[in-house]
Amino acid sequence: MKNPDLVIRSRWVVLPDRIAPTSVHIADGRILSIASWDDAPPGVELIDAGDAVVMPGLVDAHVHVNEPGRTDWEGYATATRAAAAGGVTTIVDMPLNSIPPTTTRAGFAEKLAAAEGQAWVDVAFWGGVVPGNTGELAGLLHDGVRGFKCFLIHSGVDEFPHVEESDLLEAMPELARLGSVLLVHAELPGPIDRAAIELAGADPHVYDTFLRSRPRESENEAIAQMVRSCRETGARVHIVHHSSSDALEIVAAAKAEGLPLTVETCPHYLTFAAEDIPPGATHYKCCPPVRERENREKLWEALADGTIDMVVSDHSPCTPDLKLRESGDFMEAWGGISTLQFGLPVHWTSARKRGFTLNDISRWMSAATAKLAGLDDRKGHLKPGYDADIVIWHPEREFKVETAMIEFKNKVTPYDGMELFGVVEATYVRGRKVYSNGEFSDGPRGGLLL
Repeated sequence: MKNPDLVIRSRWVVLPDRIAPTSVHIADGRILSIASWDDAPPGVELIDAGDAVVMPGLVDAHVHVNEPGRTDWEGYATATRAAAAGGVTTIVDMPLNSIPPTTTRAGFAEKLAAAEGQAWVDVAFWGGVVPGNTGELAGLLHDGVRGFKCFLIHSGVDEFPHVEESDLLEAMPELARLGSVLLVHAELPGPIDRAAIELAGADPHVYDTFLRSRPRESENEAIAQMVRSCRETGARVHIVHHSSSDALEIVAAAKAEGLPLTVETCPHYLTFAAEDIPPGATHYKCCPPVRERENREKLWEALADGTIDMVVSDHSPCTPDLKLRESGDFMEAWGGISTLQFGLPVHWTSARKRGFTLNDISRWMSAATAKLAGLDDRKGHLKPGYDADIVIWHPEREFKVETAMIEFKNKVTPYDGMELFGVVEATYVRGRKVYSNGEFSDGPRGGLLL
């Protein structure tokens, strides 16, 4: 049997079915074997993590990098450094907010050229479904995208237009034929347009005004539509950044029916509550919105029973001026929350209080997300043959989020100042250490997963 070139061991190694004292034997960037704790061959580099947790690196399947075109919002170098500092070993980049968007093969080629040589962790890519680009989908898959995202409502940027039901009836049979997945921003404009009329003259500085402007009905109706389309076309459907607890019954029924439907939610929906957001605090704005406390607790219940499959960051940054912090106008500010570096401790801080385990965290943030992106044959688990993507962290150590420690480009996040559990000590990508105790490797070591 081949000898390892690196052994990482701990008393707390998160394996697919248990947590146990284990040595992870690594050779050529892949896991060679899972061995007993005391199995450390002489002459091989040994990283003894002691009582720190050794866990599969996170696969964050919802990240907006924005390069090229809006690199002042976020770029590959800053985003992937933030990922490494947060124990994320793979990100999957969303197709919009960059210029051009990833909706054509030519646009994807520009995206790849921009990313080349800048990644501190591994990067995969989603393509986009927009009106009229069905003919591009097979080529984009051939070039290496992992699936496709669409919006049922204005995306926020004009170069990534939303689709109507007629567009989906054209694109989804092609996706079914290709065996690909459609990621859906599930809000319909009808309920939002009606709310706008009712809210005319309401104070835009009060969070409740913004919350009522994106009613649950918008999500509920969109998810019901996508369940119908999933049933009619056979295409796999994935609901991104789910926030409305009212629609969970629809999701559960679709899953019970056997439809190929999955759902993600985000740390901000599981952490914050609308009742606690101060006037003018536009750094909490995202779409769909953070909803009420009772809604949050129902999302946790849905995670527990499997109705919601996974947790992703939806890292959606912008330049500070677009958040309109000085005016505090929720209705005009850019909607998006920057989370990438802090997704693990934020989610763990809330999960541990509710009795969830490290295996739950790994399933929601590594295994399920890797499967969504078609990377589950090499990412998301500590298993022989898998990439040696590993995070070493301390779940019971506390730290305070401070601006100086933030690695993503624009240091605006509602997590600034929060006390969190879960300190990341080190991050390994394919067996190579890329981050350790606030320091990074001597250069980008991530790859583009095509």
